[in-house]
Amino acid sequence: MNMKTVLGIVAALVVVVAVGLGPRLAHWFGVPGASTSETTAAVSIGGPFELVNGAGETVTDQDFRGKWMLVYFGYTFCPDVCPTSLGTVGVALDGLDPAIVEKITPVFITVDPERDTPEAVGKYVAHFHPDMVGLTGSPEQVDAAVKAYRAYYKKQPQDDGPYLMDHSSVTYLMNPEGEFVRHFSHGTTPDAMAEGLREAVGAPGA
Repeated sequence: MNMKTVLGIVAALVVVVAVGLGPRLAHWFGVPGASTSETTAAVSIGGPFELVNGAGETVTDQDFRGKWMLVYFGYTFCPDVCPTSLGTVGVALDGLDPAIVEKITPVFITVDPERDTPEAVGKYVAHFHPDMVGLTGSPEQVDAAVKAYRAYYKKQPQDDGPYLMDHSSVTYLMNPEGEFVRHFSHGTTPDAMAEGLREAVGAPGA
């Protein structure tokens, strides 16, 4: 087998691997334009959770059935990424027809239950949209929710101040049956998110 043939086989293998991993990499790293159908097929996202809302009430995933959910994992001490992403959600919803908005519940789930009490998450989400629900819980409850959504978080101690939390920054759209539909990467504009929601939620029969 000559060198030209070997290089040809290697190139073909690289293409096959890239095609197979592309949707997963797009989801994990928030690459704009990721294929919704391919991403959905690659991993199962969403599932049962039991958490506590801003009023101190225990809620589960079943309490949101019949509504579309926009789910974001973050924390109230987040310096920039969380406020930006949640602000995008708020502006996107404000730009939609009220008939579409009433079908959607935006949900913020903390990855920092050590500091984010029910009262804290309740006050935090009120800054971004009046319909947004803030959820927290025990470390075990939060971890279970994070795993169900294939999200990521890790505590990062700081030498000169309070600890930070590394975390994924993806907004998940779940349908009224609690099934994953698509995601919006960090950096998605409010207009682009509004258009994506209009296409999914505002479709006939949605």
